[in-house]
Amino acid sequence: DGRLTFYPGNQTVDLPFINFMKRYGTVFLNAYTNSPICCPSRAAMWSGLFTHLTESWNNFKGLDPGYVTWMDLMEKHGYHTQKYGKLDYTSGHHSLSNRVEAWTRDVDFLLRQEGRPMVNLTGDRKHVRVMEADWQNTDKAVNWIKEEAVNLTQPFVLYLGLNLPHPYPSPYAGENFGSSTFLTSPYWLEKVTYEAIKIPKWSSLSEMHPVDYYSSYTKNCTGEFTKQEVRNIRAFYYAMCAETDAMLGEIISALRDTGLLKKTIVIFTADHGELAMEHRQFYKMSMYEGSSHVPLLVMGPGIKEQQQVPNVVSLVDIYPTMLDIARIPVPQNLSGYSLIPLLRGKAENEVSPRGPRPLWVLSEFHGCNVNSSMYMLRTGKWKYIAYSDGHSVLPQLFDLTADPDELTNVAIKLPVIVHSLDKILRSIVNYPKVSSSVQEYNKRQFISWKQSLGLNYSNVIANLRWHQDWLKERKKYENAIDRWL
Repeated sequence: DGRLTFYPGNQTVDLPFINFMKRYGTVFLNAYTNSPICCPSRAAMWSGLFTHLTESWNNFKGLDPGYVTWMDLMEKHGYHTQKYGKLDYTSGHHSLSNRVEAWTRDVDFLLRQEGRPMVNLTGDRKHVRVMEADWQNTDKAVNWIKEEAVNLTQPFVLYLGLNLPHPYPSPYAGENFGSSTFLTSPYWLEKVTYEAIKIPKWSSLSEMHPVDYYSSYTKNCTGEFTKQEVRNIRAFYYAMCAETDAMLGEIISALRDTGLLKKTIVIFTADHGELAMEHRQFYKMSMYEGSSHVPLLVMGPGIKEQQQVPNVVSLVDIYPTMLDIARIPVPQNLSGYSLIPLLRGKAENEVSPRGPRPLWVLSEFHGCNVNSSMYMLRTGKWKYIAYSDGHSVLPQLFDLTADPDELTNVAIKLPVIVHSLDKILRSIVNYPKVSSSVQEYNKRQFISWKQSLGLNYSNVIANLRWHQDWLKERKKYENAIDRWL
């Protein structure tokens, strides 16, 4: 969650290396994902293009496997490149359940798709390495810096993809598992200040926006939760962030020990955030700040120290920034703009060859746990969220200055502002048309999957992650799918 990297979010947990980057570099106060889910978000970051342009609709439809990323271009221009850890921009290793849930989101039924969020404390006060796989990848990156990077005659670019602070799989959730377990050890939990944890306010279920209600239900969050449960989920999430921060620290220390830190640009960001029970949801797949607002910190030679940038930026800006750093000509067709002028503390009006940076960012989502394509435009103090074709589902409008927790949808009160923001949104993306092509894609995918199963279809669909709900009224849900088809 990007808000943890600056005040007031950072009161809850000690993140020493994020703070180190703030002291010696620049923090972006309003950085957003272009799609709040793993693969589509990473596809945007690696391609520099909005989701509707790459058609990265969900966690299995990302970039084409041979896609030329900024790293490929840097390699072509003489950089030594190295990647470790999670990449996930062509397709994620996600379950069949996830896939079918994404394709059937237009079906008129409500089924729980995720395990109920819960916490799990493991090990003792000495247990530091909870997320083993991430630590192993961090070790590989550290060794590469100390053994390879230090001896290179050419410039290098190193990418390390971590899974934390993502919730862990939950075997108790049955078939295909959900990832709804917030897992940490006492060592990390001690870095969290329980008293500072804010318990989010929830609207009543009857007052929720219909898309939020669907999300809350499919994420198994509509039941009763005690304040203590909510506080624990948030605390464990912050502890997982502290563990992530320590891995960042390993990289910074390796660069410092080898004398490379002063001549290396370091960028820290994420593909999306985590709601951690805000708006009665966990996970991402939402345009609320917890899910869509990402961290973005940069430090290194030529980058202004102790700078906070208020401009709205997004992950598509990484591609042109990387090319700019490497002095490689930036293609004109990109959705993003180089961050270099902002990082150097240059005046707003300094115009790049492509013209000035727009005053808005776009995020969109077309995957599971949400029963409508959604589009978020963030500009100034406003966050505007449009759904589907722009008519069948009411939009949301939040004034983030007056209402940072996004509890009051003012769309009905402010039709003139809604109209002007909707006009800007439509000038960027013809969203009713995109929504409709996603609906067609989902139906095509589902039909071809159903046909591939032949007579076995009923049993397979009944045993996906929603089996506990499905088996109560099997015929009803099968009929709902038939009506949709």
